Order: sequence, then structure tokens, then C-alpha cells
Amino acid sequence: MLCTGRPKQTVRLVALDMDGTITQHRTPLEPQNRAVLDALSERFHLVIVGAGACRRIHGQLGGYPIDVIGNYGMEAGEYDRGRGELVIVESQKVTVEPREAVIERAAKLRREFGMETFAGEGVEFHASGMITFPLLGTKADIADKLAFDPDRSRRRPLYPVVKAAFSQYTVFIGGSSSFDIVPKPFDKLYALERYCARRGFAREEVLFFGDDYLEGGNDQQVYESGFAFAPVDDYRAFPDRVREVLL
Repeated sequence: MLCTGRPKQTVRLVALDMDGTITQHRTPLEPQNRAVLDALSERFHLVIVGAGACRRIHGQLGGYPIDVIGNYGMEAGEYDRGRGELVIVESQKVTVEPREAVIERAAKLRREFGMETFAGEGVEFHASGMITFPLLGTKADIADKLAFDPDRSRRRPLYPVVKAAFSQYTVFIGGSSSFDIVPKPFDKLYALERYCARRGFAREEVLFFGDDYLEGGNDQQVYESGFAFAPVDDYRAFPDRVREVLL
């Protein structure tokens, strides 16, 4: 359900994407958006539903006291206020195929795309089993990554090719210059549904804020589900978007 106005007053859980929604990609949470989270936390339970690892997300948020779902639901952390830290409560490892096969397939795609020059490694393997295909390489400068494809127009034409090459996974246009390749059935919708079941939230009690909801975006599955969804097209507009629909 697209949320274009004030949602029903039954909302109890506010779920949030991070990069592009409440922060710039790979950039610390800014004071104005931290203040919005503070205001939200006075009325709602909050959770980040992210693509990265829980502790990386927690660090980028400056240790903000919030539950975090990481790696598309392959990892989950709950903030323990008594201990003042994020506690990892779930961590799954799923291996689909040997690394050599993935590296070979990625190299073939680079030749096809004319992107054989890159910094660092051409594929990043995460402990969970998730894979990142970084077009600029794992060691590319953050400024180069942010400038590469801010509107995803360079990666969208490539997306069907990467998706077909990794058909046994779910593929997302991830971050600012990469593709996320995720073992099935993990995605943000799957992660959010499991979190709601574990914490006792009904679907109609949830509102999700996300920026990456078009084809190939990692918020797409939530956007197309029955959850109320508030699009955020620029993280700097997050305070205004929250005021429009909640405050």
C-alpha cells in the first residue's frame, strides 16, 4: 500500500531502510535525521531493515539504540538498552555454490559490460553467503562510488543480465555502484515478515520508509506487498516525509 497521506492510527512499528532513506550511502547518520528518529521512538517501535551486516549498520548510525535486520534477513540484532549495545540474535550462513563459479561468472559479466578495470577484488563474499558484485571493485574510493550511478540509470540496463546470470539467487541493484546477490528466500519483505512474527506486530500496524522501490531495488518487495510504504526519494527530505505521514 502506497502511503501518500496520514496512515491509519494503528501504526505501532516504523521500519526503515538506511542508505538513501535516512543516510547518504556509507555515510554517518546526520543530526537532523537522528532527531527525527528520536521523535519517532517516543511513539513507535523502530527497526532498520538493511542490506549490510548488522554491526556495520549500527556503526554507521553512530550506535543509535534501534533493532537492526541485516543482510536481507540473514542476520538480526536487537538493541539491549540495559547493556547499551546491539546483540546479534540470529546469524545464518547459506552457501549456494563454490566461490570459483561466482568469480568466473562475474568476470564474464565484466567482459560483456566492458568493466574489466576495478580496484581491489571483483567480487565480495560475505560470511552470511550473500555476495556483492562491485562494479568499481571492493577498494574503490567512496567518492567514486557515490558519483558512479546516483540515480541507478547505469545499472538498470545491466540488471536483467546480472539477474539472468545469477538466477539461483535474488539480485538487487545495491548500494551506489554494485549489485547484491542474495540466497533465496532472503529479501527485505521476508525479513520484515519474520521480524513482525517474532515481535508480535500485525501487517496493518507497520509503516515502511524506503527509497529503492523500483525494479531491482532492494525495497521493491516491501513496496509491492501489503505493507504501508512511504517513499523517500532523498534522505535529506526524510524529516519532511515523516511529518507528512506521521507527525
